Amino acid sequence: MELSGATAMVTGAPRRVGREIALELARAGADVAVTYRTSADDAAATVAELVALGVNATAIRLDLTDPDSMSGVIAEVERRLSPIDVLVNNASYFEPTSFPTDDHGTWYATFDVLVHGPYRLVNEVAPGMTARGKGSIVNIVDLSAWHPWPDRGAHSVAKSALLALTRQLAVELAPSVTANAVAPGPTIPAASFGEEQIDRLARRTLQGRWADPIEVARAVRFLAESNSITGEFITVDGGERWGHVRERFQQS
Repeated sequence: MELSGATAMVTGAPRRVGREIALELARAGADVAVTYRTSADDAAATVAELVALGVNATAIRLDLTDPDSMSGVIAEVERRLSPIDVLVNNASYFEPTSFPTDDHGTWYATFDVLVHGPYRLVNEVAPGMTARGKGSIVNIVDLSAWHPWPDRGAHSVAKSALLALTRQLAVELAPSVTANAVAPGPTIPAASFGEEQIDRLARRTLQGRWADPIEVARAVRFLAESNSITGEFITVDGGERWGHVRERFQQS
């Protein structure tokens, strides 16, 4: 798809990887809607950066746990910009979930953000995309979609479900709308990470380094622009997915 003049919506885009994705789509000429839940100031700053690139941009609050708000948010984005051509489901939820447990709130909240929210958003934008004969859905997953993470069961299972949803959407929305996923590895350290943890995660990759978030953003752009790739995923992880192979060989 030609992104120049298109409209993209990126969820969870005020900061971190979402911000880079929004900027990369703007560099391609797309107008961009940035959604946020609590980071209004960061969202406004990102919008200013987008506008400085010469495109139209807006920020709008979106609570992915509130299904009744979805249609209103989409309508407002399209009123401010134009019908959405590219939807990037980037917003995430990464709270610990021990198992077994008596508290299931985090499990359900995680699925609302990572699975139910994207499902509802696509349900809102897909009819317009199909009617116009073009559209791209890009879902952001991570390596937990393949490898379960201890104490992060909700996140791991939900990311697996989001990857499965990606494939299902590719089938359901063909031929005019593509659906793909990008799976980043270590990209931007959390503020709570110490040097030892940062180094340890880097060593788990084949390249021995954290990825540049711009590389993730460029993968999203590549998939959004492609007319011949659907139902697929790209890992941007420096080889972390296969790092255990080298580690096992070195220990043998």
